[in-house]
Order: sequence, then structure tokens, then C-alpha cells
Amino acid sequence: MAGGKGTRLWPVSRVGKPKQFQCLISDKTMLQETYVRMRKIFEPNDIYIATNKEYTSEVEREILEFPKENILAEPIGRGTAPSIALAAAVIAAKDENEVMCVFSADHFIKNPEVLLDAIEKGGKFLEKNSQYLLTFGIKPSVPETGYGYIEKDGPLERIGDVEIFKAAKFVEKPNYEKAKEYMDSGNFFWNSGMFMWNTKTIVEKFKAYVPDDYDHLMRISDSVKNGNYTEVLEKEFPEMDKNSIDYAIMENEKDTAIIPLDLEWNDVGSWTALKDALISDKKGHLVKGEHIDFESENLLVYGSEKLITTIGVKDLIIVDTPDAILIADRAKSQLVSDVVKKLEADGKIKNL
Repeated sequence: MAGGKGTRLWPVSRVGKPKQFQCLISDKTMLQETYVRMRKIFEPNDIYIATNKEYTSEVEREILEFPKENILAEPIGRGTAPSIALAAAVIAAKDENEVMCVFSADHFIKNPEVLLDAIEKGGKFLEKNSQYLLTFGIKPSVPETGYGYIEKDGPLERIGDVEIFKAAKFVEKPNYEKAKEYMDSGNFFWNSGMFMWNTKTIVEKFKAYVPDDYDHLMRISDSVKNGNYTEVLEKEFPEMDKNSIDYAIMENEKDTAIIPLDLEWNDVGSWTALKDALISDKKGHLVKGEHIDFESENLLVYGSEKLITTIGVKDLIIVDTPDAILIADRAKSQLVSDVVKKLEADGKIKNL
């Protein structure tokens, strides 16, 4: 999935080029990083990229070997549930018995071999347990309040060193006290938004829980076989309810399973998350561009052409682009998306 706007990483992430198309963690874009990771176990023909149709040319430019027909160009952003439904519709039209994996194009993973091994073991589990929807939970390293959590129940199967558990429940983003309680219990894991399931099974779940979306999904799937896919997609996709896959299906389904992973993972959802993913020293700085500092602590400085100087400040986010400057307390970094909403409301937005 590569269709989000990434508003909490404004002013670098813009509507015209959101965070999945930005080089935030290396000299590759987030999309390229994700694609390279998946190419270690999947062939290009088995990979699909769901994105907004306005980003189709960007996807083509960034990944030259990728088959253009595997770009799922969403006519409008409708959330993760319709995005996954679209992919399921296209895959089911070719083979409804395929195992389908879902990943986001903007996740940072330091030890991808852990995830890739879990994908392989998860596939073996689904061969014998095709009724299950499988999710990957991340062992929490801090009592994070910005993520949803999944509680594990009893064990289902162990494959090699990967243990798979029944999922007891999905819970929304907690406050700090509840997040600490979850972490200390050892039974709760961050909801990574990464999934595996049999394509036929997820299609059946759409029918059970969101029947209106299922009707649209089926018409799109039929159009793949009938040769009028683009025309039907433009008509049917915008009619789907704007919804997340968690709310639409995962929170309602009893046959869910979780693979807990000790994964060095970050969804890079904010400037604070980006710094914490790349810099383990909490007093150290994350710097891109020219920066001179005297006696400051824990800064993120993301520059363009200007020299940025700091003296005696602490816990700040400073981002400079040619047309905008952001200065924020790192504890308030989640509010950056509100800036974008304000700019939109005031009509001051310029490709922001």
C-alpha cells in the first residue's frame, strides 16, 4: 500500500510527493526500500503496488523493472479496507487460492530477515489453516501511545522458531498508563498493519462484514476477466466506504492469528518516529543538511540549502524546505498534520 499523504511529515511530505516517495532513511525512497525488501522472496510479477492514480507515474519512475499492469491505481483515497479489497479483487480474478500478503510502503525495518522468515512460516501455517487471518505483531520496546495493540491468546502452532498464537482482541491507541500495562504484561503487541491470508478467505470476510463493499469488489474482480477493468474501477471504487481494514474486518473476526515478532520496526509516522528509528542516543541529533550546534540536546534538523544553527535548545524538530519552515517541540510532533488541515482550511496550501 503506497497511497497515503503522510501529513505528519510535512513540510517534506507533500500531496504532490508524500513520504513513501521521499528518501527519509537512506538514498532510496521508502517505496524503493520496501520493494527491495520484498524482492528477496517475491518475483516482480507477484508484487502489486496500490496507490493513488496520480502517483502512478512516480511508481513507474522509481521501480523500472516493475510490471505496469501490477500498479493498482486507486481513483480516490478510501482507506486501507478498500485498498486491500481492490488488491484482493485483482488477485482473486487470477487465482483465488493464492496467499496474499499486505505491507505498507512507508515502514522502516532494521532486521528484515526476521520478517521474511515469518512470512515463509506464515505461508506454511495458512496452507493448513486457510480460515485464519494472520497478522504480524511487534514486540513493544516502549509504552507507545501512537499505535494500536493486539492481545495474544493461546498458541496455535510452532513452525521452526516462529510461534503463532490465536489473537484475542485488537485495541485502539491507549493512553500512557494503559500502554505501559500492555507492555509489562508481555501479552500485547503493536499492531503493525501487516497481514497474510488466503485471498478467497479475505474476500469471504468482506462479504460477511461489509457486504456493500463486497458487491463493488466482485464487480471489479469480474471486470479483470471481462476486459473492462479501468472503466469499472473508476465507477465502483469511489463507492466503497472509507474505512480501515482493522475496523471493517479484523476487530470483528474470531479466526485471527498473530505472529509476535522481535522486529526493529517503525512506521515513520512522524518526525519524532523518524528520529527515534535512526538515532538510538536520545541526546544525539539527527541531521540532514548543514548544521552547527552549541550545547543542544536531542534535535532533529532537516535542512535544504540554508545553514541551520542551534544554541542551547533541547527536544526540537527543525525542518527547512524552500517554501516552508517547521519548528516544533518533539513531544507535539503528532500535531503537524493539524498544520496541514489548517493550511487547507485557509486556502493557503500549495501542493502541501
